[in-house]
Amino acid sequence: MNPLEIGLMLSWGLAGAGLAWYAASVAKEVTYVTLADGRRQERSFPLAFKMLLPFVGNLDGLVSRPMFAKDVAASEALLVAGGYEGLVNGREFVALKILTPVVMGALWCVVIFLAGAVIPDSLFTSSRLELCLLGVILFALQPMMWLKGAVKKRHLAIMKALPFVLDILTLSVEAGMDFISALQRNCASRRMDALNEELLRMTKEIQVGSSRKEALRNMAKRCGQPDLKSVANALIQADELGVSIGSILRIQSEQLRSRRFDRAEKLANEAPTKMLGPLMLCIFPAVFIILLGPVLAQAMKGMF
Repeated sequence: MNPLEIGLMLSWGLAGAGLAWYAASVAKEVTYVTLADGRRQERSFPLAFKMLLPFVGNLDGLVSRPMFAKDVAASEALLVAGGYEGLVNGREFVALKILTPVVMGALWCVVIFLAGAVIPDSLFTSSRLELCLLGVILFALQPMMWLKGAVKKRHLAIMKALPFVLDILTLSVEAGMDFISALQRNCASRRMDALNEELLRMTKEIQVGSSRKEALRNMAKRCGQPDLKSVANALIQADELGVSIGSILRIQSEQLRSRRFDRAEKLANEAPTKMLGPLMLCIFPAVFIILLGPVLAQAMKGMF
């Protein structure tokens, strides 16, 4: 082995060690968002995004151009709906969408070529170009897939918590408490979850001077969850028409429970179809082997 090859191997080893050290140091960092009352809430953030986040400022001039305005606005709305407002803004996320396939895709291609050199006559050698292209495509799709998954997870948490919160608010309002005081007591007594964060922000907006109708409309637009939007619109109409909020909350709670029962019934009806695949792939072959295994063994003994 000549000195050039030794130097090249040492260079690759130092580069890999440096990258591993950087990834380990970034992985220890905890990402937070600041809630409306000043408290900080932890948010999970992919390791690849943490590693690339310090470099997104270099693309600020690029993503500020008008051609990225629509993408920035859509990313900003999804980040707010997913609960990541204040941690990453729309321009930073669009920059992450550009950097992720470029940087991570390049690292993936380097790993593929090194694996092909170390393990000759393997898949890494025969299909390098296809594997590199596949990795770049997956890294390009990963940021938006992660963000949409985070929004879906947050919406699911709100959907599960909303009927119980409406029941508590209904009891409090019908017992004589005003709506804002009932909201504040609910936020103080329950653990901090996605719905509690949205209600806490709404009460803070009302306290700083926004009308209840405006705060409800902002919450519905910011969150985008269908059930919460329905409740907010019903409360806005009740505020405009002078209808009792207690009766509106009770009606909305009953409707949400009915819709949740319908969703559960739909999932139950879909279960047999979803079980068909695992049944055909796993259970039937196992039963076939158990029942016919001894017969086949005896037949093989008779033949030999």
